[in-house]
Amino acid sequence: VQLQASGGGLVQPGGSLRLSCAASGFTLDDYAIAWFRQAPGKEREGVSCIGRRDGNTYTADSVKGRFTISKDNAKNTVYLQVNSLKPEDTAVYYCAADIERSRCTGYYGTLAYWGQGTQVTVAS
Repeated sequence: VQLQASGGGLVQPGGSLRLSCAASGFTLDDYAIAWFRQAPGKEREGVSCIGRRDGNTYTADSVKGRFTISKDNAKNTVYLQVNSLKPEDTAVYYCAADIERSRCTGYYGTLAYWGQGTQVTVAS
């Protein structure tokens, strides 16, 4: 049972990336999946979440309008489309399963199956 994040890289300000979080050992109907990020010297920040059954979404105000979460149940993968990137978006981005809450509200329950993280660096 694991999540594997990928898709990060070095991008110029204003650029875009699509991050992927592939699940194995369970399906996306089992858990809500959330994206977090952590920059050096800063606390981990919840970025976005997608619910397990109805696929409701939550996106933090800091990235709303620029980041979009989605999922492909056939591929068992959650995506985070990150657009209009800014230097302050530089961080390691992680995905995790919320094994306690089915829907996304911005508050998280018990988080498990953390992926290894993917580095996003925004610099000119």
